[in-house]
Amino acid sequence: MPIHTFELDEKHFLDLLEKLIGEAGLLQNNPPEAIPKEDRAGRHVLDVLQPFSEDEGGPLRIRHISYVEGRGNIIVEYPGEPDGGIMSFVGCHLDVVTADPQTWAFDPFKLTQEGDQLRGRGTTDCLGHVALLTELFRQLGEKRPKLKRTIVGVYIANEENSKVLGIGIDKLVEEHLLDNLRAGPLYWVDVADSQPCIGTGGILAWSLKVYGKMFHSGLPHKSINPIELAMAAVQYMQDRFYADFPAHPEEARYGFATPSTMKPTQWVYPGGSINQIPGQATVCGDCRITPFYDVDKVMEKLRSYVDELNSVATGALEALPVRGPCSKWVVVLEVGGGGRKGWTGPPGLSSVRSCDLARFHAMTAAFTRVYGFCTPYAITGSLPCIRELQEAGYDVQCIGFGRMATYHAVNEYALLSDFKKGFQVMRELLLHFNNN
Repeated sequence: MPIHTFELDEKHFLDLLEKLIGEAGLLQNNPPEAIPKEDRAGRHVLDVLQPFSEDEGGPLRIRHISYVEGRGNIIVEYPGEPDGGIMSFVGCHLDVVTADPQTWAFDPFKLTQEGDQLRGRGTTDCLGHVALLTELFRQLGEKRPKLKRTIVGVYIANEENSKVLGIGIDKLVEEHLLDNLRAGPLYWVDVADSQPCIGTGGILAWSLKVYGKMFHSGLPHKSINPIELAMAAVQYMQDRFYADFPAHPEEARYGFATPSTMKPTQWVYPGGSINQIPGQATVCGDCRITPFYDVDKVMEKLRSYVDELNSVATGALEALPVRGPCSKWVVVLEVGGGGRKGWTGPPGLSSVRSCDLARFHAMTAAFTRVYGFCTPYAITGSLPCIRELQEAGYDVQCIGFGRMATYHAVNEYALLSDFKKGFQVMRELLLHFNNN
């Protein structure tokens, strides 16, 4: 059956998505409290595709590749002509961010539908895309159109954790399992609002550990309050950060909604009674860095801020504002963390390697045919390995059909109509590259 007849099969898509969202509680990625088992989702993908695999007499070549038990990646290939080239859809991930059911208006771990809305954790990020890509390969396997290019789909583990490596796409690249994808366009399918994304931010996760002196809260003059000090230290670091990494002129050209930012997102302390000032506290957070600044240089600066605070010679610590007449600062602070780079793509504005412009125009033409317009955008959200893939010679382009307003948010949802049109965009890309 020819490609131009392909349309999203709503029943197949929703049946799979329901199973995937039903696993989302065990796909949450926030170690050490929540360690996902991506195979819980992967098995549903394999159940759909296995009847069309080479093992069952079908055309699909399927590999399930794990580096950690229960946390597999999946690579699917639909073969084209031997010398016809390749195109790939990469980035659909099998893990999700955490969700507290008590804060949601509906069950985050069960797919529910109200009109066009598909509700549940992972509908937008990224289990909806997993179901979409699976439906594309299911139809390829069932209908067996003759294609010029080989089509590859890569489902990955551990996308939602930038601190732990060796599980997902970083390991697949390291093991050279994706080397063949350099030969054609690589569409990273994990963005939103049904328009091409031409820029993302780098991410640098950091933690600041502050040591104080534990004491009774009724005698605060005998303690050093690490919580108060952490507040003052983070403020100092933020002031320095925004002076060193101000808004960059290129951000407006790409349409970034925000400049580079540094902010705390988590607070940890050893516990104890409410009338006890703790002996230490740790603040964790991230920097979202537009690709016009280098992540490694940002980390160097963060460390230098802490060195200044810890140095007796600078007097920076003593100069921090105190919190009332009983606060004082005589402590040691530590900072640690790690990050990844931001990414930029066409239209020819990039400070790094741009994707092939002819292929980019093919993508924008596909969106225009389906939606009637195409408006590329950029965000300071970060995607793993994108910049590294780009610098290694992969022709990376980012697409996706979730809802930006619900990424990592309570009451996450996506729209069925967006996925239907997204399927048409992917079909249009197959049509274009089958003829070129």
